[in-house]
Amino acid sequence: MACASVVSPIEIFAAVGAGRRRHWSDEDKVRIVEESLRGYRQGSATARRYGISRSLLSIWRREYRRGMLGAPEAGGFMPLVMEGSPPASTEQPSREADNARIEITLTNGRRMTIPTALSPSHLAALLVVLDPR
Repeated sequence: MACASVVSPIEIFAAVGAGRRRHWSDEDKVRIVEESLRGYRQGSATARRYGISRSLLSIWRREYRRGMLGAPEAGGFMPLVMEGSPPASTEQPSREADNARIEITLTNGRRMTIPTALSPSHLAALLVVLDPR
C-alpha cells in the first residue's frame, strides 16, 4: 500500500506596509475638524466621509478647542455671521430694544441666545460653564 503525504504550501506575508493606519498632518486635521463643526450634527457624516472613527474625530476636536491643532487661542476672535437685516420699524423702539437678542454658536457646537442687555460679566460666567477650555 502506498503512503501519500499531503503537504500544503505555507505563504508568509510581511507586515511592512500592511494595515489601515494613516498619518494626518495638522493642516488636514484642522480642515476636517472645521468641516465637522460647520453644521448641526456633522461629526458622524464627516468621519464617514474621511474614513476615520467618530472617536478619533472627537479627539481632534478636543485638541482643536485646546489650541493644540492651530485653533484660535482662547479669548481670540471668532468669525461673526450676521443673518438678514431686521425690518425697519418706527413703532415703539424702546420695547423692541428690550426684546433684542443675540444668538451665539460656541466652538463646541452649543448655541445660546442671550438678551442684548446682559452684562459682560454675566456672559463671561455663562461661557465658562457652557464652553470650558
